[in-house]
Amino acid sequence: MDLSAIEKQISDIVEEVADMAELAAGQLMVIGCSTSEVLGEHIGKAGSQDVAKALYRGIQSAVGKRGFAVAFQCCEHLNRALVVEREVALRYGLEEVSVVPVPTAGGSMAAHAFTQFTDAAVVEEIRAHAGIDIGHTLIGMHLKHVAVPVRPTQRLVGQAHVTAARTRPKLIGGPRAVYEKTPPNESCT
Repeated sequence: MDLSAIEKQISDIVEEVADMAELAAGQLMVIGCSTSEVLGEHIGKAGSQDVAKALYRGIQSAVGKRGFAVAFQCCEHLNRALVVEREVALRYGLEEVSVVPVPTAGGSMAAHAFTQFTDAAVVEEIRAHAGIDIGHTLIGMHLKHVAVPVRPTQRLVGQAHVTAARTRPKLIGGPRAVYEKTPPNESCT
């Protein structure tokens, strides 16, 4: 497996999805990743710290250019909890849980991120503004309502399928509701 190719693939994907989602500094992107799937193996069966390191470098390269925050989703053995910087947990009022992700319980990607963050914290849930799912890890539970699928140009990282989404505010109201920023000059009486 060409680790430099994996690093470039994920960096390009993160940048493109951030553009599609119009992520701003301080917003949040969730990333779920199966390093096993990147290697072409069955999810949870062949995790790789080397792949996790390459992915992390590529992700951080893209994040560093934009200033948004990233959360790494753990595997099902930790109920898909998330690794974030403690500052992110505090900013968003997220409740921390007591666990340290390891490759066999949390997944290689989340375990690596936990060791690389300046002050890592694990939280049970978030509501991210965008997300990238590498290898069918099911990140949807951690996206804000309403999730809108986006299609990055690069659809694979290694051999893993990539799915991505941005979010938008809910459209509420009835037939008189206006969804554009410049409403007509009518009164609501």
